[in-house]
Amino acid sequence: MTVRLFSLCIALLLTVCSAGRAAEAPAFAPGSTMDRLSKAATLRIGVKYDQPLFGMRNLSGQPEGFDIDLAKLIAAKLGFPADKITWVETSAPNREPFLQQDRVDLVIATYTITEKRRKVVNQAGPYLVGGQVLMVKKGNPQHLAGPQNLDDKKTCVLSGSTGQNFMLTHYPKAILVPFDVVSKCNEALKNGSVDAIVSPNHVLAGLVKADPHGVEMVGKPFLDEPIGVGMNRNAVDLCNFVLDVLRKADADGSYAAIYNRQVKAWLGGDGKLPPLDPCPPASGA
Repeated sequence: MTVRLFSLCIALLLTVCSAGRAAEAPAFAPGSTMDRLSKAATLRIGVKYDQPLFGMRNLSGQPEGFDIDLAKLIAAKLGFPADKITWVETSAPNREPFLQQDRVDLVIATYTITEKRRKVVNQAGPYLVGGQVLMVKKGNPQHLAGPQNLDDKKTCVLSGSTGQNFMLTHYPKAILVPFDVVSKCNEALKNGSVDAIVSPNHVLAGLVKADPHGVEMVGKPFLDEPIGVGMNRNAVDLCNFVLDVLRKADADGSYAAIYNRQVKAWLGGDGKLPPLDPCPPASGA
């Protein structure tokens, strides 16, 4: 009798615990992208490891920054705590391939939204809008003020970036030096291999923060840079889900808290979410 009572108690306890876990887990429509992702062991998110303010590895080897905090917010809404996220290092050239090859579920890596990219992947946002600027050595010894001054100047750009494409189209006399990560551009600027870097102000702000006596941003921003969350091209439901997460985060102040903590001191602004784009339809729709 005692053994039987003990067994019943254990069974009841397991039932209650299981019910508690089920109640805490988000519920998604069967067959949806969110339903499929929520059943995985971890959520795979592509981020940068060399982007100050947005995605950097700390002394413990863990990523931190604006994009990382936003990734954790979205992951939590899919039912994944931070310790169930698999961080995958990405760079400008491999963000679309990683999504197309199913190596990541999301890309949150200062990922500029463009029509060209939206033909091969989906992008939800923008959650931030910046603009291309120049970064030069402190004191601006060459008196560069904008892309119009870069004729015959060695100019570092990120491979496959919107900045690279813009310079090729509008300022073909600039001598472009492409790298896969911005840290290599930064090193090239400091050692004199290039005269300037062209990249979004939200990318370069972190480099200025890290070395305010060595580098500076100059000129007015040009070419708007709306950045968003990347995902599979046909995951329209996931795109709309992310937009809903962003809207609610803006309404409840959690977006502003991330913005103010991570980037406000360097980018300014009021910490409000920019107007969101509608999600593109699935390819062939």
